[in-house]
Amino acid sequence: MSSRTLRRLPMFLLLVLLMGLAGFGAHRIAQQLGLAELQATGLHRLDLYSASLEREIGKYAFLPGTLDLERDVLELLRHPDSGQPTAKVNTYLEQLNERAGTLSIYVIDTAGRVVAASNWRRADSFLGEDLSFRPYFREAMASGSGRFFGIGTTRGEPGYYLASTLVDASRTLGVAVIKVSLEQLEKSWSTVEAPAMVSDENGVVILGSVADWKFTTLRPLDEPTRSAFDQTQQYNRRALKPLGLREIAELDHGARLVEIARQGSEIVSVYPVSGRFLAQSRPLPGTPWTLTVFSHLEQVDEIAQSRALVAVVGAAFVFMLGLMLDERRRRLKDRLAAREALQQAHDELERKVDERTADLSAANQLLQDEVAERIRAERTLRAAQDELVQAGKLAVIGQLSTGIAHELNQPLAALRTLSGNGVRFLERGDLATTRSNLERIAQLVDRMGLITGQLRAFARKSSGQLQPVALGRALDNALALLEPRLRQANAEIVRHSPLPEPLALGDANRLEQVLVNLLGNALDAMDGQPAPIIEVDCGVVAGRARLSVRDHGPGLAEAALSHLFEPFFTTKAAGVGLGLGLTISAGIVRDFGGTLSGANHPAGGAVFTLDIPLSPEASA
Repeated sequence: MSSRTLRRLPMFLLLVLLMGLAGFGAHRIAQQLGLAELQATGLHRLDLYSASLEREIGKYAFLPGTLDLERDVLELLRHPDSGQPTAKVNTYLEQLNERAGTLSIYVIDTAGRVVAASNWRRADSFLGEDLSFRPYFREAMASGSGRFFGIGTTRGEPGYYLASTLVDASRTLGVAVIKVSLEQLEKSWSTVEAPAMVSDENGVVILGSVADWKFTTLRPLDEPTRSAFDQTQQYNRRALKPLGLREIAELDHGARLVEIARQGSEIVSVYPVSGRFLAQSRPLPGTPWTLTVFSHLEQVDEIAQSRALVAVVGAAFVFMLGLMLDERRRRLKDRLAAREALQQAHDELERKVDERTADLSAANQLLQDEVAERIRAERTLRAAQDELVQAGKLAVIGQLSTGIAHELNQPLAALRTLSGNGVRFLERGDLATTRSNLERIAQLVDRMGLITGQLRAFARKSSGQLQPVALGRALDNALALLEPRLRQANAEIVRHSPLPEPLALGDANRLEQVLVNLLGNALDAMDGQPAPIIEVDCGVVAGRARLSVRDHGPGLAEAALSHLFEPFFTTKAAGVGLGLGLTISAGIVRDFGGTLSGANHPAGGAVFTLDIPLSPEASA
């Protein structure tokens, strides 16, 4: 191994260490932020699923208790052997079952025998069956009402049983039972964005948006428990295989990281049903059930990996910039040393010349001194000019590095979003939307290529050639980039744009960057609002193109109005923004020959206004 290679080895190891630390830190922070956002979304889904289940059950909760209002039902229970009201009660229960949309309705006497049923016409009717062993009958006889999920012993049909005692003035005559199907609710769950399931007190999945999860167990069952199930016939001797759920770690607020093993061939679904998930559970009021929502971690991992990659590239860029500065310092030091040695040699030569030409006249000596002084002045001036050129190059590099670090963040996030959506639409067979996403990705890649191309010529500024730009088209592109975030925030865009569409003089890519920054700031200002509204006005005022973006947030503080476009000034929380967005946007608009201003709207919120010259075609 050569000595040159040995000298470079520590620098290479330092670079690898710096890139590793930057990537690890960015990945960790992005993953924590993604998990926090995923937890908030999961809690909202828990609320929706819980409300839908309670609403579905609540539709029938009152129904068993209304049967003691029927005189024929009470008469049948008082005199079960007379047989006179049985046919009438059966017909009544049959009609009630059809109107209510339940699976079955039947009446049980105090001994547990079914004396009337809505399915009395069927060959597998419940009439005469002994159901005294069923838990809902025992619970109703003990406490007045009972609820139970199980599989019917006659038809093997799963359902939710609602039981209520039938009493007269002095004693309990029997129990009314309503069997309700939750199949429609399960079908509605199968179309949502994330899988969900309901498990009972035994850890058995009784409802689920994934069909293969139903009647699986969250934990292994021992033999005594299985024997007890065989006696109560709650699950009608189903196999009750384990789901394959393994807990990885516990998080705050009862959330857990779990992994669901892949069972055989992958299930065709609109969402993943195996892999790593964020699981959030909640007990359902009035039942011993637990509702669990699973949020897949694939998107969080992908975003964390992309952020880590950006951090690694940024760390490498900073390290290379430091090496360049160090190399410049060493060269400057060598130049100064050479100059000093040359000066010493020159002084020594002059001393010898003075000794050997002592007989020269004073005039010649003065002339030589003047010539030497002019030579030194010219050398000093040339060195100062070289330093100014080098300093100018370093200033441009610093400016480009700041702009690139800010501009690449949004296209990278858009590429991740568009590529992820493209996969989903491709799986659904939506080729038109997939093609549109791929075309947009190509545009973003071209745009990023234009941005990174500035590094090849760091000593000169990007040309940024001005040309006619349709403001409406630029606004459409900016909104397309922010579409996932707008949809997540439930934001509404209100546009006011007269016809014909204004044509401004500028650069399309950079104008879209300004609009994305202003729209993103508007969303940040309304963070936490249930239905934020952004108003965008576009038109021609006084012979110039004008576009304004107004939010309905709290507005700008007086202290912030005078510092809006200063570098590194931001009103956001620490770590959220660098305070360069408005500074860079104002510089871009200034290159167009326009202005960017910010103020508070009289009706509330902040408004930022772009004023850009019209293109020559629009002016004509």
